[in-house]
Amino acid sequence: MTQAPATASTARPNLDLDQDVADLTADLLDIHSVSDAEKPLADAVESALRSLDHLTVHRHGDTVVARTSLGRAERVVLAGHLDTVPLPTTPGSRGTVPSEWDEQDGRPVLYGRGATDMKGGVAVQLKLAASVVAPNRDITYVFYDHEEVSSEASGLGALVEAAPELVTDADFAVLLEPTDGHIEGGCNGTMRFWITTSGVAAHSGRAWMGRNAIHGMGDILRILDGYEPKTVTVEGLEYREGLNAVQISGGVAGNVIPDTCAVHINYRFAPDKSLEEATAHVREVFAGYELDIVDASAAARPGLDAPLAQELVRSVGSEPKPKYGWTDVARFSALGIPAVNFGPGDALLAHSDNEHVFASEIRSCLQALTAWLVSA
Repeated sequence: MTQAPATASTARPNLDLDQDVADLTADLLDIHSVSDAEKPLADAVESALRSLDHLTVHRHGDTVVARTSLGRAERVVLAGHLDTVPLPTTPGSRGTVPSEWDEQDGRPVLYGRGATDMKGGVAVQLKLAASVVAPNRDITYVFYDHEEVSSEASGLGALVEAAPELVTDADFAVLLEPTDGHIEGGCNGTMRFWITTSGVAAHSGRAWMGRNAIHGMGDILRILDGYEPKTVTVEGLEYREGLNAVQISGGVAGNVIPDTCAVHINYRFAPDKSLEEATAHVREVFAGYELDIVDASAAARPGLDAPLAQELVRSVGSEPKPKYGWTDVARFSALGIPAVNFGPGDALLAHSDNEHVFASEIRSCLQALTAWLVSA
């Protein structure tokens, strides 16, 4: 039996910031917050943060910002998104709402939509906000909406545009996206575009009277099939690129020669390229075709040369890795703020039907960030 999607409650949920961070994660998972429905969770986060006297809290739409004002020489941002992708529809899926505890190899594991991406990270942010009252640098906590949808809807982007003073005074940023316990520097950029072929419609019984637009897509698909993506080293990290068709559409009926066909292509590019250089590259690859670019987000360089990043690397105690997917570290990088990804959970489980995170991973992330924020 499939589980009915959760609906937002009219009552504001209460979050207990004194409880174990893994249990707090479960409480966050139990608050349905698919993109466009973040308000109940944003309300709960805002209410919990306003109970902490050492923080100044701001609300912008469904984005909540909390800041310390201790006059420290440096300021860091800890950021995470509140929304999740839609709930799975496959019968028997465990990555849904409400959450569910289980055990793997004797280790407690938490299942639910957002367990990996990224309510474990949000729980860590909230525990840090409650427990680290005298950090060694000032902290800005950002909990934002609409990350899992198109970039123009981003709550973080809207915050930077409407109230940049809440974010842009930072010296360094950590995005608590899932990284399996490792620091992941920078991120690949991403671009999506359509290429359309045209033909002439005709009855399939008299096909010679038309021109088949689907057949005309063959050369484009051969370009994609023959394309050899690069692995690019940037500041010691190896970023793997990709150029792939992700959708294709064409045809109207079983007896009509189609007069149009379109393929949707996604280009993931390394942070050695600007957005302009990436655009120029795909135009060169598909020379002679018109590209309808529908979404593009710049890459971010690793940011690991920043002293604050080097301190965090020592606190985490493992070798940094590249981030292959796009994350909002790119927004911070564009503002001139070095940024890295570091959060609990395996990113390969994000958005999956059995999305889950180990309690020990959430606790380890909290421990590493606490040590970094209170060290002398």
